[in-house]
Amino acid sequence: MTSPKGRIDVHLHSMSPAYRKAIRGIGSNIRTPDWSPELALEFLDRHNLSAGVLSLSVPGSHLGDAAEARLLARRINEESAEYVTLHSDRFAALTTLPLPDFEGACTEARHALDDLKLDGVGLLASYGGRSIGNPEWDPLLEVLNEHGAVCFIHPNNHPSTDIVRQGVTEGLGNFVAEFVFDTTRAALNIIFCDVLDRFPNIRWVLAHAGGTLPYFSWRVAEIASRQMNVAPWDTQYPSPFMTRYEGKVTQELILDMYKRFWYETALSAGPQAMGSLLNVADPTHILFGSDWPYCPDDMTGDMIAALNGNSELGAKQLQAIERDNALLLFPRFMAAATASSPA
Repeated sequence: MTSPKGRIDVHLHSMSPAYRKAIRGIGSNIRTPDWSPELALEFLDRHNLSAGVLSLSVPGSHLGDAAEARLLARRINEESAEYVTLHSDRFAALTTLPLPDFEGACTEARHALDDLKLDGVGLLASYGGRSIGNPEWDPLLEVLNEHGAVCFIHPNNHPSTDIVRQGVTEGLGNFVAEFVFDTTRAALNIIFCDVLDRFPNIRWVLAHAGGTLPYFSWRVAEIASRQMNVAPWDTQYPSPFMTRYEGKVTQELILDMYKRFWYETALSAGPQAMGSLLNVADPTHILFGSDWPYCPDDMTGDMIAALNGNSELGAKQLQAIERDNALLLFPRFMAAATASSPA
C-alpha cells in the first residue's frame, strides 16, 4: 500500500557545498555524506517520494565564530533557495540560523522567510546545552510567530551526553539513543516555558516521533496535575506554564499540549514506537520522514515497510501520514500538486 501520488519526506537532509567545506574546515569528525540535488532526487525516486523538505543536521551553521556563522548561514540559505527554484515541485527547504547568535538569527530568519521565500526554519533542540524556549529565545520566537513559521526541531549533541563524564561506551554513538532525549527536553521546555500559548502561530515539528515524549507522556501529565499543581511542589518547581494555568492543570490539559506538536516518523516507524505516537498525536500531525542521507537507503525501505505493514493504520490514515498532512504544512507542494493535476 503506497500513497497514490507519492510520499512527502519532511526530514531530508542537505549537505550543500558551503556547508561541507565549513564542516571539513574545522577538522570535525562529523559525517559529510555524499550529497547533491541530483542524488537527493534519485533517492526520492527510488522510494516513491514525490518531494522532500531539505534541512541541515548537526552541528548547524554556527561552528564557533558568530560573524562567520552569519555568513555561512546566509550562503547555505541562498544555496537552498537555488535548489528549490530549480526543483520547486520536488524540494522545499528550511532556513538555517546562526544560533546561538540570536540577533543574527532574527535577521537571517526575516531574510530567508521574506526575501528567499524558504518554507520554514530548521532548529537544533539545544545549543550549548540550552534548550529551545529559554528566555533568550523570546526575540527570535516573536519573529517566527509573526511569520507563522514551520519550525523543525532536530536533536543536537547535548553536553550531558559527554561519553567521558556519563560513562556511556564509545561504541554507542549519541545518534543511537541520546539524540531522542535532546528532542524530548526541547519539547518539554517548549511546553513548560509556555511557548505554545505565548507564540501560538509557530508550527513545531519534532524529529524522530518526538524522541521519548510519546512514551512518557502520561507520566508527565500525571506528575504535573497531581504533584506540581499542589504544595509544596507548586512553589518548589515553578514554571511559566504552571503559573498560567495555576489551579487548572489537569492530565487532559497536558495531553492536549502534546497534540499541538507535529511528529515525523524517521527511525520511529515500527509498531513499537508508532503504537505510542498514535495514542498521543493529533492524527493530522503525523508526517513521514527518512533522515537521509545520514540514514542509508535500506533503512528508508525498512521505515516504509513498517508503516505499510502496521495493522493499526488504515489506508486513509497511512496516506495522511505519508503525504496529505505534509501538504497542509508546506503549501509549495500543494500548489505543485494542483498545477500538475489534469484540468
